[in-house]
Amino acid sequence: MIGAGDKKPMRRLMDGVRRFQQQAFPEHSELFQELATGQDPHTLFITCADSRISPEMITQSQPGELFVCRNIGNVVPAYGEMMGGVSAVVEFACVALEVTDIVICGHSDCGAMKALLNPNSAELRRMPTVRSWLRNADAARSVVEVTHPGLEGEEFVQALVEQNVRTQLSHLRTHPSVAARLAQGSLTLHGWVYGIGSGSISTLDEKTGKMVPLGLSEA
Repeated sequence: MIGAGDKKPMRRLMDGVRRFQQQAFPEHSELFQELATGQDPHTLFITCADSRISPEMITQSQPGELFVCRNIGNVVPAYGEMMGGVSAVVEFACVALEVTDIVICGHSDCGAMKALLNPNSAELRRMPTVRSWLRNADAARSVVEVTHPGLEGEEFVQALVEQNVRTQLSHLRTHPSVAARLAQGSLTLHGWVYGIGSGSISTLDEKTGKMVPLGLSEA
């Protein structure tokens, strides 16, 4: 597993910085010179804080292309519910940066969604802040319980992952900065689910409400 082995974690990070400075930075020096005085990302990418998710790797994006927001469960609280970092990121992306697209990206084997299955667990009781945060996804669990009453285990978690993306997109639309841009027709919202083991991406088809393989729905 990444992070294990004979090198201590900070040694690995320091070695990585050294390789970046000696190899990667010189190879892309012109790009970094352009970025040194400002940013102009085209997409706000909201995803989970899970260490297995790398937005730039998944999308093969260069520095400066994505404005990334990460948190447990790729949650976007409805406007006014929890005014904080996520709300500020959304507002800044829409108003100051004028991004043209927002992606909410969930992922397979999501620990946050697994935690929703047992919100009163001893583990969550030891993490009251996480427990409170995950209330922003309670609606997703309620929907899955009603619409997929026979699902259990991994299948239930996957259905919850997908429904949570739909739920957070609904929350996103309550933000004034998002609503205004949607009304202007200058912003498009996208719901994705990333399969860690397969590298697959499913995207929400707004017409059917179903997740379909990326590339089969309209861009």
